[in-house]
Amino acid sequence: MKQSILISGSGGQGVLSAGMLLAQSAADSGKYASFLPEYGPEQRGGSAKCTVLTSDKEIISPLPKKCMYWICMNEQSFKKFGTQLKEGGVLVYNSNRVTSPITRTDITAIPVPSDQLADQLGNPKAANIILIGALLAARKAIVDPEHFLKSLEEKFASKSDEIRELNAKAFKIGADIGKDYAE
Repeated sequence: MKQSILISGSGGQGVLSAGMLLAQSAADSGKYASFLPEYGPEQRGGSAKCTVLTSDKEIISPLPKKCMYWICMNEQSFKKFGTQLKEGGVLVYNSNRVTSPITRTDITAIPVPSDQLADQLGNPKAANIILIGALLAARKAIVDPEHFLKSLEEKFASKSDEIRELNAKAFKIGADIGKDYAE
């Protein structure tokens, strides 16, 4: 089954890192995966987005017209990319930064105060991992959460135990929110 995920936010929020981790964990679990990043010339503060596709079959085109899943990290991205989520899709959004009301009734919206939760963990950079945790707990067909945690551990293998534990905690915090929306 083909799954399409859009991740959007600002440069510096870990948008591209989140997409690469999702694609890598899908590939590590035996699926086909593609990762297509898009970003402006600015490194911090500019618009950043990526599209991740996972599938049991070979992926012919890495760019879907619309995505089934969307991790939205800020208001600017919410306004810019809102039409790219399919009917019946799932929006996981940073409710600390997306302040517009969610008016679409044809999607599942999962609010996650990821900035606040990451700050409570002691590292604001963990907000992206919290949002991924929420999405993967809500929709395990994308990537099994255990495969993602394994890829996360491998990605940060050279980092301190403290950083690796923080990432695992961030994922679990998000997953605890996302499981309430599981299908």
